[in-house]
Formats: sequence, C-alpha cells, structure tokens
Amino acid sequence: MTEEKVILVNQKDEPIGLMPKMEAHEKGLLHRAFSVFIFNEKNELMLQQRALSKYHSPGLWTNTCCSHQREGETNIEAGKRRLQEEMGFTAELEDTISFIYKAPFDNGLTEHEFDHILVGNYTEEPKLNPEEAGAWKWMRLEEVAKDMVNNPSIYTAWFKIIFEKYYQSIER
Repeated sequence: MTEEKVILVNQKDEPIGLMPKMEAHEKGLLHRAFSVFIFNEKNELMLQQRALSKYHSPGLWTNTCCSHQREGETNIEAGKRRLQEEMGFTAELEDTISFIYKAPFDNGLTEHEFDHILVGNYTEEPKLNPEEAGAWKWMRLEEVAKDMVNNPSIYTAWFKIIFEKYYQSIER
C-alpha cells in the first residue's frame, strides 16, 4: 500500500504540491488538514481517546476526528470520509473557521497545519474503529476547557490548540 500524501499549502491555503504524510511531519512543512467537532442535542462535544497503537499521541483525548484531505477532495468530503473510518458514522458537516498552527511531538514529528474546523451533529453511539480510537465520551465545552487546565497531559497537543481557537470563535 502506498503511503498517504498530504497537500502542501502556502499561508493562503493554496496547494503547492504533494508529499508523503510522514515526510511532511518529519520536515514540519505546512499542509492542509481538518478537525471534526461533533455535537449532540445537549451541545456536548464528542471526544475520542486515540488508540494505544497510534504512532504518536496514543491514549490521549482529542476532538471527534481529524486527518488530511486527499488530492481533489473537499474539506467536507474528507471530514465525512474520516468520520466514517474512525468513528463508524457520518454526519452533515459545516466548514467553520480555519487557521495555521504548529505542534511538535516528543517523537520528533511536527504538525504544521492549515486546519479547517468542521462541525456537525449526531446523537447516537459511534462504532469505533479500534485501530483509531479506544474510547469516546460527550463533554460540555466548558468542562473540556476546565479539564484542559487541570489535566493538560491527557489531551493531544493539537486539540489544546484547535479547541482554544474554536472556543474563542464561538464566544464572540
């Protein structure tokens, strides 16, 4: 199986090439990504705990799902694909805010992403892919914000960044 490629972009999110995902993370090059936030009818956010077998950030809590767009795929198409692959369901998604962030990991890899936050609604239980997610839960945004302050080590580096950006955007 060929390694998945990411879309390298400039500061305006314009594509400038493709690169194998691992190479882009080793070099810390800016590439397009998306993060899905799924809410229930109580406006609680669905969090996933990354599978223990993941090559970085295993066992840490993060947003519902996230990944990289494939060449020729829209943000919404990519979000729906990955939601099905990781969490076993799909939902209508809305492309909300986007921004650039950089998060280095202990293993030498760096996430340097032009991230698009996609938001949707779902009320049932997910059917987790055990290779991707080990557990899930619903949390109110205020609870997530407090817990990140009290227990920062249980959350992924990128989720702490993207959650803050999203939370600030909806507080306005």
